[in-house]
This record gives sequence, C-alpha cells and structure tokens, in this order.
Amino acid sequence: MNATEACIALNMLPTVGPVRLRKLLEVFNEPQQILSAKRSELRKVEGIGNEVAEQISNWESTIDLSAELQRVRDFGVTVITQESPSYPRPLCEIHAPPIVLYVWGELQERDHHAIGVIGARRTTHYGMEAAKKLAYQLAYAGLSIISGLARGIDTAAHQGALAAKGRTIAVIGAGLAKLYPPENAALAEKIRGGNGAIVSEFSMDIEPDRQTFPMRNRIISGWSHGVLVVEAGLNSGALITAAQALEQGRSVYAVPGHINAPSAMGSNRLIQQGAKLVMDASDILDDLQILLPETKPSPEAAARPLPPLSDEERRVYDAIDATETSIDDIAARSNLPSAAVSSTLLQLELKRLVKQLPGKYFVKLG
Repeated sequence: MNATEACIALNMLPTVGPVRLRKLLEVFNEPQQILSAKRSELRKVEGIGNEVAEQISNWESTIDLSAELQRVRDFGVTVITQESPSYPRPLCEIHAPPIVLYVWGELQERDHHAIGVIGARRTTHYGMEAAKKLAYQLAYAGLSIISGLARGIDTAAHQGALAAKGRTIAVIGAGLAKLYPPENAALAEKIRGGNGAIVSEFSMDIEPDRQTFPMRNRIISGWSHGVLVVEAGLNSGALITAAQALEQGRSVYAVPGHINAPSAMGSNRLIQQGAKLVMDASDILDDLQILLPETKPSPEAAARPLPPLSDEERRVYDAIDATETSIDDIAARSNLPSAAVSSTLLQLELKRLVKQLPGKYFVKLG
C-alpha cells in the first residue's frame, strides 16, 4: 500500500477527518503507519478516543479499499493528496484541507489562481447573464473559475468560463460516481474534456446530502483568492460559502441585484455588510493588485534577477517594451494566441513583474 492509497482508506473512515489526520501524522510520519498502528498507540494521540482508535484498527472490516481503487480506475479518476504537486496550494492554508481530492480531468499550475463564482440555484435571467459575463471575463483574464456544478448561477459560471476557452473547476458535494445534479452530466463531460476538472473529496459512491454541500463549499472558498456571489437569496447556501471565505481570509465580492428580487436579497445584504460591489471583472482584477501591493523598488531591487519563469512567461515578459505596450503588440511579438497571452500576463501580474494600465496596456515593474 502506498501513501495515497492509505489516505483514501483514512478518508473513507467516518470518524477520521482532516483535523484528526493532522494530529495522527504528527505522531505517525506516514499514513500507512496510522493504519498499521496498534489501538493502544492510536489512543495516545490527542483527540483520538476509543471509538476512533477502534475504527482505524478495524479499517479493513469497515471499508473495502480494493473496490474503491477499482472504481477509481474504471472511472478514469486521479486521486491526489496534499503531497501531490497538483494539490491546490491555497487549500493547504485552510483549517481543514481535504485529505484527498478525487480529480476527473486535469489540474494545471494556473488553477492555483482562481476565483469562486457562486449563487442561487433558482435565479433570474439577469443573474444568469451576469454570471456568464463575469466568469467569461475572469477566465479570459487567466483566472480559473471555481464553482459547484449546481443548477443556476454555478452552471452559468462554468458555461461562461468555457465560452472564454478558459479554465473551470467544478467541486461537487457527492462522489464522482454520483454526479449531481444529473442533468449537468454533459457540462461535466465538457469541463473534463480539456478545460478543467470535476473534483470531490468524497469517495466514489457517496450520495449528496445536507452535510456534503457545506463541506464542498469550504473547498470552493478555500481554493479561491476570493468568492464572487452573483445572486443569492437570504437563505442561500452561497451565503454560507461567503462566510467561510471570510473565515479563511479570502475576499468576498457581490453583484448588485434588483431591490425587489428575492433572489438578490442575500447578495445585496453582503454589499451592505462590506462585500465589494462588482459590475465588471476589472473590479476584481484591480482588487487583486491591492491584495498584492506593489512596492517602490530600490536600486538594489531593480537589479535583482527575475524569478523562475516558464517559457510562455519569458516570451510575454520580453515582448513588453520599457514603456507601455498594448496587448496586441505583446501577442504579435511573443507569437502566442491571445488567450495564452492574457493568461500569462495575469501570472506576471500576480508575480508583480508587470502592471496593467487602462486600455489593455502593460508595463514592466522594476
């Protein structure tokens, strides 16, 4: 048994969650050692009582690991742990990062830079169009769009990102073999087919319920730089995700809605409480520059070597003149597609190497 398989087994045990696993790994260096530990050793770990120790000791009679691994293979799923390079780095910062993530599709380096776009299941035409527009703009700028594949705003957000030929990740509140809602199966297939991934922390056959969705929501918020609530009623689950985002130190954005629309009462209330009002993707992209403030470089800093850059990042960076350069000129000089240039420029902005000016012009920093 390898470490990933051991983590899958531990994740399937009802009483072992991310926080308890962290405590166990402080004592037992490898997840395999936890499964082979004696009951008496397990009970000595802080927060591990008799019930948990008993369940871990008898794990082979509680779960069928070999059947789960076969389901993973049959479905074409990849399972990653926090030790995997593709595990989203922002998730490692939250209180209870998932033990494992089941990934149907492919995660990429740029998916570490993401925005959550969420909202009501029962929404208006205005809400759907706003979600599609903003997700399109944000995906075109190079951010990955994280949402929950639910009906309504989530669906529109994924569709907007796909229309921009951008990246989108659907985090679902069920096992991947129990895709929910079923009518979004075609959308999930399109996402998996090269534009992103369907992701779950639950074992393959877990059905969705009232507990799985709040657990799913903390992943959406924790993965993202911030969460955009497009339209949400006063009792919408999107408000729970927004609250989790604040607890995790993430930004919360909201689209203003009609004051008489029940589907906008919650999102309007978020704006009253301090969420940033968003009318255009630039409102979020500008905010990212505030979150990553630029500092006035000293002569020594100006001479500092560049951080490691990918081939595309180097080509785009070299295509920018000492003075402001248009995105069209950058695309022509770098000989890269416009979508790749937009995505790469965002990466360079996040690394504080370039800055965007009005009119889609860019300058180098330092």
